Amino acid sequence: MRKSPVKTLRFLALLTGLYLLAALPAFSQSVSNSADLSPAEVDRIVNRFTAKESQFRKALNEYSFKRDAILQSLGMGGQVTGEYHRVSYFTFDDSGNRFEKISFFPMPSLAAVTQEDLNDLGGIQPFALEPAKIPQYDFRYVGKEKIDELNLYVFDVSPKVLPDAKKTKERFFKGRVWVEDQDFQIVKTRGKGLPETKNNKFPTVETYREQIDGQYWFPTYSYADDELLYESGETLHVRMQVRYSDFVKARAKVKIIEIDNPDAPTKETKPVTPPPRKP
Repeated sequence: MRKSPVKTLRFLALLTGLYLLAALPAFSQSVSNSADLSPAEVDRIVNRFTAKESQFRKALNEYSFKRDAILQSLGMGGQVTGEYHRVSYFTFDDSGNRFEKISFFPMPSLAAVTQEDLNDLGGIQPFALEPAKIPQYDFRYVGKEKIDELNLYVFDVSPKVLPDAKKTKERFFKGRVWVEDQDFQIVKTRGKGLPETKNNKFPTVETYREQIDGQYWFPTYSYADDELLYESGETLHVRMQVRYSDFVKARAKVKIIEIDNPDAPTKETKPVTPPPRKP
């Protein structure tokens, strides 16, 4: 988050898909001993869940979804001093290009939110690990943890080489990921975007995923409530909340075949209806 000389909040590189309020379930933070896996087994798990992350990104291109984003600055006592609220629906084409249709967008009381900021809501957070950049990360196995009924592998993730923020706009994730031990998919992330500069700081964000259509774990909400400290000594209290919902498989695959009777009526191809969600 960048703070201008007149102390307006600039949400440069939000790096966050963010929604979680006080109703967030209480999760255990204890992690078991990390010495129970061999280095070869750790490498195998990393290879599996990073491959699944690539599959997840491709699968998401077949879904439309709703994003409800609230960005706030907070003053003394936690009162809201500025807010940006935007509700949108997103679809993707075959090349992964994103299209947005805004359904709710009241006049912001939070100044200087740029298009780049909005783009970053779909960037390194909530998705954390961009598949093309996975070879540029180090993964350190921490141990195992149980969240609700899920048994999870826990890894700390950091970029091997941090780029110079003055020379590139590339974003990297640094933090922790939780991987389900049956599907080998990421179900939770906690971390922040890098690199930072003296005037551009980013909050630590928790993102939670939910299994959609019984197969892929898609981000459904994330949350950040952080006080950013700048080199000037100034602080900025920010809260970001975004919910992702209404995932629907939006496109059908069309197959063209030859028929014996050219005068026969053609059948209309309809979008595939996803199965109902499991309770």
